[in-house]
Amino acid sequence: MIEEHELIDNDFLRQFELKIDDQLAKIEYSLQERKIFLTKLIIPEDVFSEAFQNEFIIIVFKNIQERNLSVVPTSPEIARFIRKNRQYKSMLPVGVRI
Repeated sequence: MIEEHELIDNDFLRQFELKIDDQLAKIEYSLQERKIFLTKLIIPEDVFSEAFQNEFIIIVFKNIQERNLSVVPTSPEIARFIRKNRQYKSMLPVGVRI
């Protein structure tokens, strides 16, 4: 479902964006040194589902991995996702526990 949509890294607004049917899902971030702080997850009600949320986070994580950055999830939804999907714990910076 999400694969055919393009993930946009909007540097100006500091957010990852995914446009679905005239709706905009986004993850806001703050970039410091080699760490990206994922601060807020916003998914419109019209397209929200747990499956959509998980796919969106996975696509964003792939983008972050390609850039060789560490993830600091300050958003509760993203922290919960990492707890459930242990394979992404390796993306956390040294000393950060979830």
